[in-house]
Amino acid sequence: MRYRPGLVADYQSDAAIFKSNVQRFWFSVLLVAVVVLGLGGTIPLIPGLVDFSLQTDLLLIGTTAMFASIGAIGLNIVTGYAGQVSLGHAFFLGIGAFTGALVGGVEVTRQVVDLDTGQFVEKTLVYGFGLDLIIWLPAAGLVAALMGLIVAPLAFRLRGLYLAFVTLGLVFLGEHVFREAKVVTGGVGVGRASGVPSLFGFRFDEPGEVFGVFLAKNQKLFFLGLGLLIVLGIAAKNMARSKVGRALAAVRDRDIAAEMMGIPLARYKMIAFVVSSFYAGVAGGLLFAVIGRVEPLSFNLLLSIEYIAMILIGGVATVSGSIMGAFFITFLPRIVKWLAGFWMFGFISDSPTGGFVNLAQMEQILFGGLIIMFLILEPLGFYGIWIRVRNYWKAWPFSY
Repeated sequence: MRYRPGLVADYQSDAAIFKSNVQRFWFSVLLVAVVVLGLGGTIPLIPGLVDFSLQTDLLLIGTTAMFASIGAIGLNIVTGYAGQVSLGHAFFLGIGAFTGALVGGVEVTRQVVDLDTGQFVEKTLVYGFGLDLIIWLPAAGLVAALMGLIVAPLAFRLRGLYLAFVTLGLVFLGEHVFREAKVVTGGVGVGRASGVPSLFGFRFDEPGEVFGVFLAKNQKLFFLGLGLLIVLGIAAKNMARSKVGRALAAVRDRDIAAEMMGIPLARYKMIAFVVSSFYAGVAGGLLFAVIGRVEPLSFNLLLSIEYIAMILIGGVATVSGSIMGAFFITFLPRIVKWLAGFWMFGFISDSPTGGFVNLAQMEQILFGGLIIMFLILEPLGFYGIWIRVRNYWKAWPFSY
């Protein structure tokens, strides 16, 4: 093993999260680099063209991408690992977002006139309990997981296109419920405040000192996202390499053969839906804590398609691919805006009505085109490209 570090001689080594000290080293380097970026100021990547002002908007986009990665990992568990096509991820994101807002948000009241007595009385417009992050964040995941448990029996009996259409119906059902339950959601066009990211009195949404270092609001949220992504990402990786993960892979590849081998399909499909829904609920609660408000119409079919695109472009059945895809889709509007600054992309206009295509239209064109391109040319997405590059340089100069 000393002279063949890439050789795997037992199942335990093959299933390890880090198969070698080299992987541990580069993971540590990446983690340190991300922490340094979070603490840093303005880093010019290409002077005059690309300036990453990490304490302002791009740091906030990076935080959003981390929270979106949690939701993408959840979708990959049920679709990538278990092979159950789900188009209803936006529904579970919404359940988590409004549960977090209800449990961790503030109550809104106003003075109204009682028609019977003619006196002013307090009327509750939106309920909120204002509880701590350590309560409302798990609650967001657990309520979404409960809804996944309710939906799971449908997955026992359906597969493929039929299951996709059933989960698609959840999105439209959710849109109606979120629109009409105004005491929880605030209603269309109004929305409500999200759950307050406060842990034992420590506010992540306010600037302040941490261990003697002053951090801006965006930096605090950035490190909250980094910590939760590491914990939940490792948990998903552990599940994938466990007995449950191997059973899900067997169900995905050939469910009849898996059942003949003694794998209970109903139990493992239920586990996939429940765990996926939990991740979606946590992601939904966190995503809108960054913005500060939740709006009922945010949880539509387009949001579900965006998460499908994250795992297709990033890489199906991989935690790393989920993160890559989530970052790419989250940063796509900024990438399009950056491309519009080059003369060769002069046909892209900043104005909604000017030019051949505007920024929003170009974003949609790239969004759809990249999905088609990756499905045809690289089904494993960015993760597959990374594997090819890594294998090439591992064998260099004998990469043929």
